[in-house]
Amino acid sequence: MNQEIEIEFKNLVTKEEFEGLLKEFSISNHQFILQQNHYFDTTSFSLKDHKAALRIRYKNNSYTLTLKQTINKGILETHQDLSENEAQSMLQGGLLIQGDIRTLIDDLNIDSKEIQYLGTLETNRAETNYLNGTLVFDHSHYLNKNDYEIEYEVTDYEKGLQNFNHLLQKHQIDIRETNNKIQRFFIEKQKGMGVHREY
Repeated sequence: MNQEIEIEFKNLVTKEEFEGLLKEFSISNHQFILQQNHYFDTTSFSLKDHKAALRIRYKNNSYTLTLKQTINKGILETHQDLSENEAQSMLQGGLLIQGDIRTLIDDLNIDSKEIQYLGTLETNRAETNYLNGTLVFDHSHYLNKNDYEIEYEVTDYEKGLQNFNHLLQKHQIDIRETNNKIQRFFIEKQKGMGVHREY
């Protein structure tokens, strides 16, 4: 089973703050890579209720199915490579592909037959090394919205938090409570459906 624990910190920023950081870290337009996150859940958001999320990411001409599950101070990610035909089948209403992820979802007592495609979030992403971690610059588009975000991916939670907060303070960026991308996507999705739920 292909699994990893992800520790990351994130903060939404304004366009001006985003552009200032790009200049500070000498990030140019050609360093950005487009990735597409295709999100799935049941119509009653059963995965979300289990603090889990399911996506297909298309990046560099390949498709990866990922189940994210919240754990202490991080996210457990389970990955499964998909062929283009398998990915397109799920995107066009087909059943969740057999494999480790389907088994994990069944273990949550969620009927995998109810999993369906809900929409796509596109991100232009650039990355650079920063203090034993990876600093990520994301400009995302989804459901007629767009936002700017910086993420800091690390292996040490306490040191990473210290470094990230110092970065924000140094550049006079307010610390903003920031949902992850799939949460932001679902908040907008549920607004469009007339549903209002806490995250």
